[in-house]
Amino acid sequence: MTKKKQNEMTFFEHLGELRKRILYSVFFILVFFLVSWAFVEKIYQFLAHPLLQFMPPGEKLAFTSLTEPFMMYMKLALISGLFLACPFVFYQLWLFIAPALYNKEKRLVMPFVFFTTFFFLLGGAFGYYYVFPWACRFFLDIGKDFKAIITIDQYFSLAFRVLLGIAVVFELPVLAFLLAKLRILTARFLIKNFKYAIVLIFIIAAVITPTPDAVTQSLFAVPMILLYLLSILIAKIVGPKETE
Repeated sequence: MTKKKQNEMTFFEHLGELRKRILYSVFFILVFFLVSWAFVEKIYQFLAHPLLQFMPPGEKLAFTSLTEPFMMYMKLALISGLFLACPFVFYQLWLFIAPALYNKEKRLVMPFVFFTTFFFLLGGAFGYYYVFPWACRFFLDIGKDFKAIITIDQYFSLAFRVLLGIAVVFELPVLAFLLAKLRILTARFLIKNFKYAIVLIFIIAAVITPTPDAVTQSLFAVPMILLYLLSILIAKIVGPKETE
């Protein structure tokens, strides 16, 4: 499909194409959901480690309803399936936006899929190994004078919000690359609005991070600022040449 043909597509044809890509993405997520279900107990041990490492040996998470463990395992398999399927999901995203690109830009499909997957997984790893353990230790230290009864629903709802939120935010450089290629975003615009971006970054950090302290929020905000600076460099390299 050429760029001209894409421009001639009607609104409903765009919706049909979007629906097709969403259905393919859901299919891949469901496939990896089934794969993850076979290892769901090991996935549980892996994702519970950031909290359990700070609790007394043998301590377990609690549940308050009969169906809660089953629903928790379902969510674990789903989140695992999403992370495993992310290369296929990002490829579907590329297929949706590629018709709006020139032929020479369409050759970037492999770098696009690789770097979206890389930054998504990098964000999830950053949240798992750094932000979330820090948050767990912070909350346990605050409540050290009390008996901790932490339910699996409370813990994993928080874990999913942190891990997914950070993984999505780490896509900022790829988004900058794409918008610069489409001539929508420029490095000059990013530099001009840097001070507003700093404010927005700390607002996002306050929303995603589970603790109210400035140290934990900064732990999340500083990498975001570095990603923003990287986005400026990317937009400068791949974007159109700017004139004074």
